[in-house]
This record gives sequence, C-alpha cells and structure tokens, in this order.
Amino acid sequence: MTKIILSGCNGKMGRVITACVSERVDCKIVAGFDINTERHAGYPVYANPSNCQIEADVIIDFSHPSALDSVLVYAFEYKTPVVVATTGLMEDQVAEVRKLSDFIPIFYSGNMSLGISLVTELARKAATVLGNNFDIEIIEKHHNQKIDAPSGTALMLADAMSESLDYKSKYVYDRHAVRQKRSKQEIGISSVRGGTIVGEHEILFAGHDEMISISHTALSKEIFAVGAINAGLFLTSRKPGLYCMSDLVREA
Repeated sequence: MTKIILSGCNGKMGRVITACVSERVDCKIVAGFDINTERHAGYPVYANPSNCQIEADVIIDFSHPSALDSVLVYAFEYKTPVVVATTGLMEDQVAEVRKLSDFIPIFYSGNMSLGISLVTELARKAATVLGNNFDIEIIEKHHNQKIDAPSGTALMLADAMSESLDYKSKYVYDRHAVRQKRSKQEIGISSVRGGTIVGEHEILFAGHDEMISISHTALSKEIFAVGAINAGLFLTSRKPGLYCMSDLVREA
C-alpha cells in the first residue's frame, strides 16, 4: 500500500483528496502539511514539514506557492517523490522543481485531469495545422475564490501550442492596456472568475470565415484529486526525473 503525505491537507482540494483516498485500498494518507493543523481525518497534521518524521512513499502537494519551498526541502532531505499540483508558481520555483528532479522523481502539471491531458495534445496538433492562418485565444473560467490568474492550465495549454508554432508567440493577458490591432504572434488569454465554477477552458482558433474550438469542463474537484492520487502511485516506481500527465497517460 502506498503511503502518502498530503501537503495542503486542510484546503478544499486537500479534503477532496482525503475523501477519495479513504475509499481506496491501494493507498493511505499517513500525514499532512498545513498551516491549519486541525485534524479532520485520522492522520497527524504538521504546520512545518521539518517536524514530520513519518515515512512515506510520496508527497502530494496541493497547497499554495508560499508553502512549496519547505515541501521541496523535505522531499529532497528524505528522497521522497513529490507530485506538485499547486499552480501559480513563480519562475524560480519552477526552476527549483526542475533542478530537484535530477535527484528525486517529480510529477509536475498545471492540471491533473486526464481530459485536460487529451485537450493539450489536441491543441498541440491543432496549432501545428492551423497556427499560421488562425488567431489563437484561450478563455478560462474558475470560481470566485481562485487566487491566481490566468490559471496554470491556461498557461500549460499556451505553452503546448507555442512549442508547435513556427514563430515565437507572445502571451497577451489584457487588451485593455494597449490600443492596437492584434498581431499574428499573439496568444490571447482571458480569465473569468465567478460563482462556483470548478473549471472551464476553451481554446478558440479564429480564421477567415471560420472558427474552431476545443473545450473542457470540469464538473467537480474530484477529477483533479483522482488524477493527483494516480500520479502519486505512478511516481513511486519511477527513477529521478520530471514527469507530467502525458507520461501517466502513456503508462495507462
């Protein structure tokens, strides 16, 4: 049975993951990290990862960018694989994740949904075929409690398409700030925040007299929880390196 340490265990996603794990027989949560140390389940919770001495097979981090550094220090010290599902990371944090993957297995993705993984591959292919003749726009929608914008998923989709284009793209987040015509190199990214929207992403390819869209709608947070848990189990048998959803899909 895979033993999991859950970082951000008392957050919304942390509680969903805890509930999902409680219904499985192939894994269990042995400890949690969170600034709120209240215990809602049968495992101890530590505000400071350095105070935790419980052995685990993998860490799942679904917390906040400010908490990631201490989690990575813990993971490196104990050589524990880690699933980084937290979004809104700074560039230096992403660089640290990549650096640390030389020593331990790390799974890093802007979205833990299998459906989004497929959408990413479709977007990559569409950009290859349509990129020279179609304008690309991404519209993402989330609940009113989400802090980061644009979403990590929107940036992940933009990065995937950028890699497939034969020109250097430029991400544009706020057309209000610049009064000028749209340039060919732009990928527009628009963010909507409201209500209890779990997550919606649409990629719009707008050409001459025709439009093509690729979209994904999340109806519950459980799809991200299941993806993160499966990523954790996948990671326990990997060598040091940086892994993502496409690696998990290929293994399925």
